[in-house]
Amino acid sequence: MRIAFFDSGIGGLTVLHQAMKLLPGEQFVFLADEDHVPYGVKPREEVLGYVLDIADFLVKKNVKAIVIACNTATSVGIEELHRRYSLPIFGMEPAVAKALDRDPDHRVLVIATNITCKGKMLQDQIARVDKKGLVDTLPMPKLVEFAEAMNFNGPEVKAYIEKQFAPYDFSQYSTLVLGCTHFNYFKDTLREILPANVHMTDACDIVLSRLASTLEEKGLLEQLPKVEPEYYYTDRPVTDPKELARLQAYLDRLEQVDKIK
Repeated sequence: MRIAFFDSGIGGLTVLHQAMKLLPGEQFVFLADEDHVPYGVKPREEVLGYVLDIADFLVKKNVKAIVIACNTATSVGIEELHRRYSLPIFGMEPAVAKALDRDPDHRVLVIATNITCKGKMLQDQIARVDKKGLVDTLPMPKLVEFAEAMNFNGPEVKAYIEKQFAPYDFSQYSTLVLGCTHFNYFKDTLREILPANVHMTDACDIVLSRLASTLEEKGLLEQLPKVEPEYYYTDRPVTDPKELARLQAYLDRLEQVDKIK
């Protein structure tokens, strides 16, 4: 049985990329909802409908676990998915607690989509762990559009990031939390712009550790022959060589920026 990952688009490949390293004996399904990307600027109820449709589709594929590799979709839909299904379902949540554990005395900036920044899940986490009022949130939805267009470090990307960051005195910050899985593609560009004192982090390792532990507890870990992930765009299998090459190019990009912090 396979493990399923889904996202509004290709951002979730950042989580799949790490999962393939952590769980080399597993086989994977990855679904990018390319018909409806981006999620972060759409009404919440509309996004919930997409998330429920995708989960229904993946459950019918007889997967053994689902990872919502999208902070926006997690914020909107994970509670409802837990109510509907008994199989293990994991979601992404910006790594605010992780950032404050690393440095409890300096400011943290969470960059994410509009829905994630305003969502109850993130706001509840901040209220729970940010006792000194150190955490700020910044919507940066255009980075999703740039990632989907494979524009990671063009002049317009750098100009957008610099404009968004301009109000912040980064000498007061220790951590930039990447609160959207699309944002990992920009690690090198962000590193060029950020001062050396600001560390970048995300929640991939936290989520995948929980996934691995749960599968082990349930006796569901496997050592299967390595095969390429099964890919879908919304509900359509991806078989066209050009599209498969596109997805591989994203994975290659992630390998290139993987070690940047």
